[in-house]
Amino acid sequence: MTTTPARKRFGQHFLHDTGVLDRIVQAFAPQPSDHVVEIGPGHGVLTRVLAPQVTRLHALEIDRDLAAELDADPLLAKNVTVYNADALSFDYCALVDRDRKLRVIGNLPYNISTPLLFRLLDQVNCLEDMCFMLQNEVVDRLCAQPNSKAYGRLGVMVQWRCGVEKLLSVKPAAFRPPPKVDSAVVHLRPHAKPPVTVNTETVFAGIVQAAFVQRRKILRNALKDFLNDQQIRALDIDPMRRGETLTLEEFAALSNAVERQ
Repeated sequence: MTTTPARKRFGQHFLHDTGVLDRIVQAFAPQPSDHVVEIGPGHGVLTRVLAPQVTRLHALEIDRDLAAELDADPLLAKNVTVYNADALSFDYCALVDRDRKLRVIGNLPYNISTPLLFRLLDQVNCLEDMCFMLQNEVVDRLCAQPNSKAYGRLGVMVQWRCGVEKLLSVKPAAFRPPPKVDSAVVHLRPHAKPPVTVNTETVFAGIVQAAFVQRRKILRNALKDFLNDQQIRALDIDPMRRGETLTLEEFAALSNAVERQ
C-alpha cells in the first residue's frame, strides 16, 4: 500500500469512494477500442479500473513520486504509458494515432481547472469527449445559462465548443484528504458542428472576455473598443444590457459584426 501523501501545491485530493468510482466509470462507458488520456491519476485508483477495458491509456501525473509509483506497477505495464508532465502545457494532439480521437478523463486539480479547460478547448479537434471531476461551483459555471450568477466567460466558451452534462454530485468525504467544497462530475462532448457560426475564434473570444471582465459594465462600455452604440443596436441588442444577459447567439452576432466593420 502506498504512503505517498497528498501535496497541497498540486491541489491533490484522492478519490477513495468505490461507489463514486463505479458511477464515474459507468458514465464514461469505456470501450475496448478507446484511446484514453487520464489527467491526474494520483495513486491510480481509476487507472487500474480503466486499463483492462481500453486499448491505450496515457496517464499524465505532475507529481514525480506518484508518476514513478504508477510506472513501476506491473499491472499497468501492458497498455498504460505514464507521463511525469504538466497537463497545462501538454500536447494532447500528439497522442492521436490513426485519426482515433482521444477520450479524456480525470479528477482535475481544482486550483488549475479553469486554465486546463481552456487548454483542452484549444485542442478540442483531437478530442472525442471529456469526463471530469471538478469543484461543483465550476460545473455549475459550465452549465450556466444567461441571467444567472454562474454564467460567465468559461460557460460561454465551453458551450460554444461542447455539449455539457452534469452527471453527479460528490461530497467531500469521498476524497482523502477531503476538500472544503462539494465536487461534481461533468461530461463534455465536442459539437460535430458548433451551435452558432463564428467567423473568427479570436475575435469571438475577445468579445466574450471583454463582456465579463467587469460583470456590472454595460455593453456600451465593455465593448467600446469593438463596437459603438449604433453598431450594437443594429444587431437588435440593447447597449445598456450587461454581458451576463447575452445568449450564445448574441455573442456570435457581436463577434461577426466586429469583422464586418
